[in-house]
Amino acid sequence: MLFVVELAFGTNPDRLALRPAHRQMLQELHKKKKVLMAGPWADDSGALLLFDAETKDHVKTLMDEDPYYKAPGVTIKTIRAWTPVIR
Repeated sequence: MLFVVELAFGTNPDRLALRPAHRQMLQELHKKKKVLMAGPWADDSGALLLFDAETKDHVKTLMDEDPYYKAPGVTIKTIRAWTPVIR
């Protein structure tokens, strides 16, 4: 099942110190086909991630392994199941 995660970024720059490790974790999840796509909005106000996971709880477990999601200035706006019509 596919899940869309939307993040919002505040003005606190502390999150930027965690970004390189976060992106490395995303690359590892991408290799395992758990993250299909991920990236920030063009204005860096947040990001969108597309997970392939069995349940929403599985997505949360994957996110719990990455401290970026709990960093000051990072807000998880939504975690929603997504059913694409066209792939």
